[in-house]
Amino acid sequence: MKEHGFSRKRFLLILVIILILLAAVAYGVITTQFVVTDVTVDGNEHYTDEQIKEMVLPGGIRNNSLYLSLLYRKKEIKDIPFVEAMDVSIVNRNTIHIDVYEKTLAGCVNYLGSYLFFDKDGIVVESDTKLTEGVPEIKGLHFDHIVMHEQLPVDNPEIFKEILKVTQLFGKYEISADKIYFSPSGEVTAYFDKARVSLGTDDNIDEKVMQLASILPELDGKSGVLHMENYDASTTKITFQPE
Repeated sequence: MKEHGFSRKRFLLILVIILILLAAVAYGVITTQFVVTDVTVDGNEHYTDEQIKEMVLPGGIRNNSLYLSLLYRKKEIKDIPFVEAMDVSIVNRNTIHIDVYEKTLAGCVNYLGSYLFFDKDGIVVESDTKLTEGVPEIKGLHFDHIVMHEQLPVDNPEIFKEILKVTQLFGKYEISADKIYFSPSGEVTAYFDKARVSLGTDDNIDEKVMQLASILPELDGKSGVLHMENYDASTTKITFQPE
């Protein structure tokens, strides 16, 4: 009986040693063979690739592709402005790919020296001291206060649908305006350096913006007003008034 008990204890001891050795080997392989050396980034506009890498890669032993793929699995991001979520996938043991899901921004307003960015519903989601490329500054909105994460207190909240429609069209045709003015009567004016473009109301706005994309290179360096208020596919009435 004693020999049987001793053999069993010895077997368990050997088994534990083997498991410890296997765990040590596995740990060594994971920590040495899955070190991230290459990173690709997609979906980022507000931040550069290098900035995203610095946010995701913590340094040291945690720069591990397996660890990062588990940590960032469609992870919601709460402490980085303009970023809603990130997802890390393994390309190979030393290469990861980072998908960045930025917050959908319709525009921004300048208020007390800061730019306040709002979404499609006019909810203020972020603030910054500088503009973000591709997000135009919106003029013509009137309010007397702002509360973060609440809708801009404008008289007509329906204006946000119009803002989103216009800014999405600008994005579709890769048009980057300095600012866009929405008048109380519903007319839209876009500003590009010294030139401004009067688009009128949202009648035929898709056709107007599509045509504007082909005209913009001709406005480079010019000062004046491009009148597209009455443009449609049949009249194609466009005039430029120098200033």
